[in-house]
Amino acid sequence: MSTTMPRHSRDPLAGVPPTDSTIALTAPNHRVAKGASGATGRRRPPTTFAGIALRTPYWVLTAGLALLFLYPLIWTAISSVSPLAGTNQTDGWGFGNYVTLANYQAGIWVYLLNSTFVSLLTVLLTLTVSLLGGYAFARFSFPGKDLLFLSTLAILMVPYATLLIPLYVLLNSVGLSNSLVGVALVLTMFQLPFSMFMMRISFESVPRELDEAAMVDGCSAWTVLWKVLVPAVKPGLITVGLFAFLAAWNDFMAPLILINDSNRMTLPLAISNLRGQVQGVVDYGATEAGVVVLALPCILLFLILQRHYVRGFMSGAFKG
Repeated sequence: MSTTMPRHSRDPLAGVPPTDSTIALTAPNHRVAKGASGATGRRRPPTTFAGIALRTPYWVLTAGLALLFLYPLIWTAISSVSPLAGTNQTDGWGFGNYVTLANYQAGIWVYLLNSTFVSLLTVLLTLTVSLLGGYAFARFSFPGKDLLFLSTLAILMVPYATLLIPLYVLLNSVGLSNSLVGVALVLTMFQLPFSMFMMRISFESVPRELDEAAMVDGCSAWTVLWKVLVPAVKPGLITVGLFAFLAAWNDFMAPLILINDSNRMTLPLAISNLRGQVQGVVDYGATEAGVVVLALPCILLFLILQRHYVRGFMSGAFKG
């Protein structure tokens, strides 16, 4: 004998008066209405004159700051190709000032290669030392760890110029005076305090559970570093590398003290010497062309790596 259950016992909404909610639940393939922004349950507030008025000061302030910082560079770029008396570009617009720059002494390409070599070697040394040092300070405990870290940061309190003469004597004693490698070593030393601090907070922002899980799977400390932690702290590495490149590329004081050979000058030092090459007369056109050449790689690198640069600074803001 079979029993058939009443229809209202199988339908949980049976006997309930129809409302908007019950109609929405019982309607086939029902959809939740989307707001103007396209997100479920969210509606973008309409743009009003009051909202525009509140945001206008922010727009004006940011536009003014952008103009303030960009105006000198834009003016220099325009002046480097505009006609100017006393330069190689006196008639019409052109690249005569860049020709003067290219033919200066050993040639602009020699100074570009010198600056590139010093900058890349500084980036390589800075990344290597700060990566290993930051990993040790963040993941290991050893006697005197905090004292050693504070000693590293203490280099920031020493004036930059006061160390160059002792470093020059030290490099001369080891045979690295008047050497691009010596300049890179000095620039690396001045980059290490910030770089070590940056890499330590980058490693500390990575959960230790990742290390423990990798070690349970049989990984050593080196394998954990290269296979697990390095990809996690990549934004911090990019930030450290970008800072090291910009500092080495634009540095003037260290090459001035440590380099004596004109063929080993870096680009900032060559541009400085270009200003007074003819009886103290300043060639403003060639100098402005040199500034453009000097600034262009920095601008391109920053635009390409801007996203990672910001993420690297924010890597230590939250620990999770």
